[in-house]
Amino acid sequence: MRLFFQILSYLFHPILIPVAGAIAYFMITPKYSPLEFQAGNILPIFILTVIIPILSFFILRNIGVVSSIGLPTIKERMLPMLIHLVLLLMILYQVIPNNYTAEIYFYFVGLVIANLTAFLLLLMNYKISLHMLGLGCLLMFLICLSIHFEINITIALSAIVLVTGLVATARLYLKAHSRMEVMIGLFIGIISQLLTVTFWL
Repeated sequence: MRLFFQILSYLFHPILIPVAGAIAYFMITPKYSPLEFQAGNILPIFILTVIIPILSFFILRNIGVVSSIGLPTIKERMLPMLIHLVLLLMILYQVIPNNYTAEIYFYFVGLVIANLTAFLLLLMNYKISLHMLGLGCLLMFLICLSIHFEINITIALSAIVLVTGLVATARLYLKAHSRMEVMIGLFIGIISQLLTVTFWL
């Protein structure tokens, strides 16, 4: 069971959430999008939010700043989260304007709000579950897309709800977080997306 929950935590790692939202948008939207347009958004987002953070992790581990990919302590989370925030801002100001899509733009605004909130909580010596923060963002974004485009994606939403529950269970089972840290992470993720929907829904 422990191995299953560890695999689950890796499969739905927070660094995958930004690109997952972008891919989900292009799968759901009824708007026509050429492959070149989709690639113009997804590829740089993947490089900035997945490839660069992975490389950064290995560098930080080699110089002794972090000890594991789980970033167990508040001190270890500081620099990786700051790097992640900078990369999200780069996407907002450099990547998305080149292939502007309002829904994706405000999805990333919500991600910045969520991650900035998590970083501020770290400064106050309190950590939350970044897994739940990310899944909360993705879940609410999908719900809003379903409403916005008036498309029934009940199966996809059910799958995300199931995954969210399993990942929450995994974080608790692995003793990576307390119940409150899991709940606050999910809450921040959901609220951060709700704060942006009035601009595009």
